[in-house]
Amino acid sequence: MKYALRTLAAAVATTILLGASGAAAFMPAEPANTKTGSDVTLVATQKMPAKQFWRTKVRLRTDEPTGTIIVDTNNKYLYYIEGPNKATRYGIGVGREGFGWSGVVKVQRKAEWPGWTPPKEMIARERKKGHILPAYQEGGIDNPLGARALYLYKGRNDSGFRIHGTNQPWTIGLNMSSGCIRMMNKDVEHLYDRASIGAKVIVIGPGNKQGDVSFDDRGVDILRTIFGG
Repeated sequence: MKYALRTLAAAVATTILLGASGAAAFMPAEPANTKTGSDVTLVATQKMPAKQFWRTKVRLRTDEPTGTIIVDTNNKYLYYIEGPNKATRYGIGVGREGFGWSGVVKVQRKAEWPGWTPPKEMIARERKKGHILPAYQEGGIDNPLGARALYLYKGRNDSGFRIHGTNQPWTIGLNMSSGCIRMMNKDVEHLYDRASIGAKVIVIGPGNKQGDVSFDDRGVDILRTIFGG
């Protein structure tokens, strides 16, 4: 009982969000179709995303090599390619209108329970709305970056975007972040253990800056789902 109360208190106290150069995770307290004036809100509930966004082993036809990550922001899926015709598909949350992006980047750094430094642009934006953000927030259960973060770079330059966890899994499948790719904590932990530093990440989204990408999701890999592998 004490643990349940502590967990509920942590959830109620959780403050969410970030911007395009920190990591994004807009978590509204009201229903998904309700607009809010702030990126940062208090959240008191935990709901699972729709079943279509649960982690799934799929048959994926692509020319991209094993270890590549394909992020389909249009359909809210992230694919980790495991071999010929093999991939794990994860549900994701992506940027809301005006915060979507596309391109080819790479995983340059990884962190467990990462700390969060809000970007200056977000601090200024939130201050105008009457919300004061911390200059830095330690990693933990109430941190917007969740359990893990993969830092995405363009060449030697930090893109400002991350693939990271969230402690509000019901937002997966929605356009509600400030540009980063959000995953359920258990899913980002799963991806973190598999994705290597230097892994190619193809983000398909507004502007089509990712160029030509060939991939075809052919649905659930029944044999791998039943027998593993």
